[in-house]
Amino acid sequence: MIDAELRDRAGRHVTLRPVDDGNWRAVADVAPRDDQRVWVAALAARYLLLSMRSDVWTSLAVYADEAVVGHVMWGVDDDGSRWIGGMVIDAAEQDRGVGRAAVRTLAEWLGGQDGGCPVRLSYHPANVSAARLYTSIGFVPTGAREDDELVAELRTGS
Repeated sequence: MIDAELRDRAGRHVTLRPVDDGNWRAVADVAPRDDQRVWVAALAARYLLLSMRSDVWTSLAVYADEAVVGHVMWGVDDDGSRWIGGMVIDAAEQDRGVGRAAVRTLAEWLGGQDGGCPVRLSYHPANVSAARLYTSIGFVPTGAREDDELVAELRTGS
């Protein structure tokens, strides 16, 4: 379990846990709001398959207390940088601070590995909500692009 002792706005304890036999179905069923499907998969199941079929990504379940409320994955790039990707918070759980707590928890954990390699993520430039969230946490656009998305890196000391 990855735990930064963060809580959402309802006071629920947000943790990141391995996807296992007991929670994979709940994680697979996580679905974003309809208007977000232009930027993320319609179900977290797609990201679970990606992490199962790739050596790059590792999926994690996002919990609020003891309920699965989302999915996020992480990977290590060839240059050693750590990446956050595939974050989906279930539509019914959004706007409660769960996504913020999940990103902060994972970024802190990734940043503490192997001498503090850079932590990066990417998002579509039209995804204003994601840009606002990531900027508020301390991610700054690098000017690089990954396909049609902007790459952002967490500022040291954020």
